[in-house]
Amino acid sequence: MASAQLLDAHTPQTPPKAPAAGRAARRKAQPSRKQSLAARYLGYVGYFVGAGLISGAVVHHPLDPARYTRIALYGALVFLAATVVNEFLLARERPGLSRMLVVIGASLMLSFGIGMLSGGLQHFEDFPARATVLVPAGLLLSFIAYVVKDADIPWQRIFSLVGLTVLMAAALAFLGLRQVASSMPVAPAGGHSHGTAEQPAADDHAPTNAPTAGSSPAPGATPVNKPAAKTPQPDHSDGHAH
Repeated sequence: MASAQLLDAHTPQTPPKAPAAGRAARRKAQPSRKQSLAARYLGYVGYFVGAGLISGAVVHHPLDPARYTRIALYGALVFLAATVVNEFLLARERPGLSRMLVVIGASLMLSFGIGMLSGGLQHFEDFPARATVLVPAGLLLSFIAYVVKDADIPWQRIFSLVGLTVLMAAALAFLGLRQVASSMPVAPAGGHSHGTAEQPAADDHAPTNAPTAGSSPAPGATPVNKPAAKTPQPDHSDGHAH
C-alpha cells in the first residue's frame, strides 16, 4: 500500500464513555461531598457564632469585665474551631505546621476584627465613645488578618493601594464617628445598662421609731393620744341622694 494511502487511512476511534446519568450515579461519584455536609455547615456556622460572641463582648466589656472576658474567649474558641474544620479538615491540601500556626493566629485576629467592627456599628448609639474607636480599629485589624490568612495573597499587599484605601476609610470613619458622638446628647444613666436597677431611696419623711403592735412605750416617752374611734351611726339612707 502506498504511503499516501496510509496517510489517508482513518484509524478507528473508540467512542467516549457516556457520562453516568442519574442522581444515584452522581452521589457515587462524589462521596466525600456528601459526607462532609455536616462539617461544612458547622464550620460556617462557627464563623458567625464566634464573631457574634466577640462583637457583644468587646462592646459590653466595661459593664462586667469578668463576664464579657469569658464570652470573648468562648467566641474566639468557636471561631478557631471553625477555622480548623474549614482550613484543615475539609481542605484538599493540608498546610505544614508553620503555615498552620500562621492561619490560626490570623484567624484569631480576624475574629476580633470582625467582632469590633460589628459590635461598634450595632451599639454606637449606646456606647458612642467606645464605638468610635472600635469601628476603625476593627476595619484595619480585619483587613490585615484577612491578607495574612489567605495563602494566595502575599502579605506585601497590606501596603498596596487597597491597603491605603482601607487605611483612609478607617481614618475617615474615626473622624466622622467622633464628630457624630460629640454632637449626640448625653444619655441618662442606665440607657443600655445590663446591670441591676438601683433600688429606690427610702422616704426621708417616713417615721423611723414607729412603735410596733404589742410593744410597750419606752420609759419616759410621752404617750401618743390616739383619736377615739367613731361610733357607728345608724344608716338612714333611703336610696335618695341628698
